[in-house]
Amino acid sequence: MRLEPLLHAVLAVFTIKVGASDDEERLMVDVFRGYNSLIQPVKNISEIPIIVKMALQLVLLINVDEKDQVMHTNVWLTLKWHDFQMRWNPVNYGEIREMRVAPDKVWLPDIVLFNNADGNYEVSFMCNVVINYLGDMLWVPPAIYKSSCIIDVEFFPFDEQVCTLVFGSWTYNENEIKLEFEQAEWGGPV
Repeated sequence: MRLEPLLHAVLAVFTIKVGASDDEERLMVDVFRGYNSLIQPVKNISEIPIIVKMALQLVLLINVDEKDQVMHTNVWLTLKWHDFQMRWNPVNYGEIREMRVAPDKVWLPDIVLFNNADGNYEVSFMCNVVINYLGDMLWVPPAIYKSSCIIDVEFFPFDEQVCTLVFGSWTYNENEIKLEFEQAEWGGPV
């Protein structure tokens, strides 16, 4: 029995090019030409503050530690902003209306949890940023936070606790980034 034809068929299956379309590759090259992810996404200083819309979806309350006054949560952050440099005409790129890029390729708002209890300010997973052809940016990273929370157990077991998560930009002030909070919409990750 000759295995050579079967081997060629298997090799042919594995050698099919997997990658971006020509339109998508051209779009990436064109949009990122001259782009600097360290520079705020504004044409001129009069467009500051940058509006960053934020929502927070609680996925799981992992633990509430009354003794140490720490709340441990699993959340999804949703951050939306506009980057004027990330615009294109879909007609010129095979009707591509959105693309996904690694977060280190674009400017990201440096939104962190200020009242964290363990010194970990970052999100858990640096997922892709979704960019539409109008320059609207969407980033939905998951995060596991340990936050400080004043817990009053005076009326235990009938007590009710309110824990506040305090978010803001680490390096930009309120005149440079305006954080607007939105109601989280449950629907799973984007």
